[in-house]
Amino acid sequence: MSTEPLLRVENLKTQFFTETGTVRAVDGISFEVYEGEIVGLVGESGAGKSVASMSLMRLVETPGEIVGGEVTYKGETIFGLEEGPDGELRERDEMLSESEIRERIRGNEIAVIFQDPMESLNPVFTVGGQLREFIEINRGLPKDEAKDEAIAMLREVGIPDPNERYEEYPHQFSGGMRQRVLIAMALACEPSLIIADEPTTALDVTVEGQILDLVDELQDRYDTSFIWVTHDMGVVAEICDRVNVMYLGEIVEQAPVDELFYDTNHPYTKALLDSMPRPDRTVDELDPIEGVMPEAINPPPGCRFHPRCPDAREVCTHVHPEPLEVDRADGHPHRAACVKHDVFDVGYEESAPLEEGNEAETRVGETGTESDVNAESPAEEGQASTDGGEANDVSRSTSDRRSDGGESQR
Repeated sequence: MSTEPLLRVENLKTQFFTETGTVRAVDGISFEVYEGEIVGLVGESGAGKSVASMSLMRLVETPGEIVGGEVTYKGETIFGLEEGPDGELRERDEMLSESEIRERIRGNEIAVIFQDPMESLNPVFTVGGQLREFIEINRGLPKDEAKDEAIAMLREVGIPDPNERYEEYPHQFSGGMRQRVLIAMALACEPSLIIADEPTTALDVTVEGQILDLVDELQDRYDTSFIWVTHDMGVVAEICDRVNVMYLGEIVEQAPVDELFYDTNHPYTKALLDSMPRPDRTVDELDPIEGVMPEAINPPPGCRFHPRCPDAREVCTHVHPEPLEVDRADGHPHRAACVKHDVFDVGYEESAPLEEGNEAETRVGETGTESDVNAESPAEEGQASTDGGEANDVSRSTSDRRSDGGESQR
């Protein structure tokens, strides 16, 4: 593994500007992806996973905007801001232009596998034709060569009789086979990084297992790196090397996958693990996570998980923890954003536990009344896959908004 990360994300912030307020969908996340590894991005619906993955490709559309942080890929700046002479933030000179992102990065260097293949594949064109066109445009191959390559890729991902299936339409493929087509499309240009946005959520467990086996096999063969976006800890355990756990726009725990499961250091991660079946453990019943995720338009003060956390104390209501290293395994830090760890030194043990009444009041009161705005963007309601709902009515002055060039991946 290279000592330099393939992708580096630092303090990334993406917000959505609505009539009812600013939704802080991604609020200062940092992580790395190295060559040949699969990195998980996991959390409940509304945690900000899909917005984060789309932000990496600069695919966030109005009313969304990437407002802070830096994303570098192979040393090049995909996104980055700096303070100008007037004190205002502006795009860095070395930041890739929208045309460079579109022509050099999307598809060729970084590809995306979306959650619902029926929304990614055009129903009025043949599967083979769409795959051929993608290869033809991105790799500059003549039509006949692109067709041969498309058929070869269909065969590579396990589509039976690829020559015949090439001429068929998406509705003639099963869900699992359509997902294989998207994987073939993602691999067709041999990208170094693939972002898989919950690609197995709509599949039954048998087909899901086949897709995961296929990804594992192809990842070994092509040495492609993956960011695997999911809410399924079982999938994380099966294919990921390292994991980032997201809650309400923030990363609350980062660790190698074995460390995350067997030396859990954040109450939210533990709650996720306790709420689902695990093959390594027998329990009488599962423990659901109490309460619901607050709204990203007005997150709770202090630790954002404290209204639902069984370990919460008074100090958790006003100290907002950033992920700090609490352990180290296999050369990678194990970070957690929880003040109960000694490294924070904020008097957690001396602080009084939250009373049940206060906790319930905080859970309901801190975020105000219920509204239709959650932590994810309306842009995800289709192409970018749904991770949570947003208010539909949006408004922001053009003069106040920097264009982010949110185009869809070719």
